[in-house]
Amino acid sequence: MASNSIVHGIDVSHYQGTVNWYEVAAAGTGFAFAKATEGTSYQDPQFANNWFGMQAAGILRGAYHFYQGSDDPVAQANDFIHTVGTLSDYDLPPVIDLETLGGASSAALIAGVQTWLDTVEQALGRTPMIYTDTSFWDEYMNNQFSRYPLWIAEYGVSQPRLPNGWASWTFWQNSQSGTVTGVNGQVDTDVFAGSLADLQAFAARR
Repeated sequence: MASNSIVHGIDVSHYQGTVNWYEVAAAGTGFAFAKATEGTSYQDPQFANNWFGMQAAGILRGAYHFYQGSDDPVAQANDFIHTVGTLSDYDLPPVIDLETLGGASSAALIAGVQTWLDTVEQALGRTPMIYTDTSFWDEYMNNQFSRYPLWIAEYGVSQPRLPNGWASWTFWQNSQSGTVTGVNGQVDTDVFAGSLADLQAFAARR
């Protein structure tokens, strides 16, 4: 499934259509994230299939929420919580995908993101993870979020630049144009900063 030093994964949404997760697993994919929700009222139409399929194929799975700064953070968190349900020791932490202001000010975004993180952590019993890119984060956010694991996006580099507040990354989205057997067309590819055993321990961490 993975080498001793690095674990490869993908992240998907309805844009990938129906994914054959058994083929994805056979291709050496150790983990995957699927979009669950966006804003306060959007549930990804492929999430349920992806969520079940990842587990059935033996892939460590995670779910993410695309945060909209102009929407109520508690309502966004509750929609995500309702859509995902409970998490097991084999599930990765819940993720907030942060890449747009969505009409909010920087101050409102910072406060709203913290509210979302607090609400989800209390409900699901897991420390959430933050997905972002360094340029966006450094312009609009601050350095007070380092307790949350980082999933960083940067392409065409040997190592990603870290946003303010973090000394290391946990996941790195290193391409938006990967190809993996079992997925039609292009797909985002990711790596985990550690071995498969490290990833399993990370999934079980509280």
